[in-house]
Amino acid sequence: MHEMKPVVEALVFVSDSPLPAERIAEALDLERAVVVEILDDLRSDYQRDKRGFYLEEVAGGFQFRTPPEYGDWVRRLSKNKPFRFSRAALEALAIIAYRQPITRAEVEYLRGVDSGGVVKTLLDKHLVRILGKKDVPGKPIIYGTTREFLELFGLQDLSGLPTLKEFSELSLEGADLPGMEISGELPLEASEKKTD
Repeated sequence: MHEMKPVVEALVFVSDSPLPAERIAEALDLERAVVVEILDDLRSDYQRDKRGFYLEEVAGGFQFRTPPEYGDWVRRLSKNKPFRFSRAALEALAIIAYRQPITRAEVEYLRGVDSGGVVKTLLDKHLVRILGKKDVPGKPIIYGTTREFLELFGLQDLSGLPTLKEFSELSLEGADLPGMEISGELPLEASEKKTD
């Protein structure tokens, strides 16, 4: 098993998205349980050695990530300004995440304002996707979050979202969400026009 550890590490390293244990097992012709054991061993190694990256299970797979405390250094290297969400985009994204599948009209009803531009921005950033059409007159489009959304927020699945009670406790304590500063900054490498 230990001779496969660097091979598993290499596969996770070259993958541009979270790599599921099943896919690694298939590629290496190993049992899934063996791959999970290797991944757990790698996670322990990185945690013990305090490296500039760690292995995390997100969005249905495994991915190397940089600890938040090194974010400023990484941004200096990339010289890209982090993507900043407008308050409107954060509101719409939260509504879609918690209420999906949801139509744009339902998002607008909950926000109280037109949200077409905000939803388009979230679609362009691949944080929201079209799930289909609702079976009601007019057949409005329904939206839901994407795998990129899970990856950005470090979630394995939607059950990892904080409950409304946990969220209100977080905001009362002034705590940040992973990868987000209180200003609403998220570590994306694009800029956004302010909407709403």
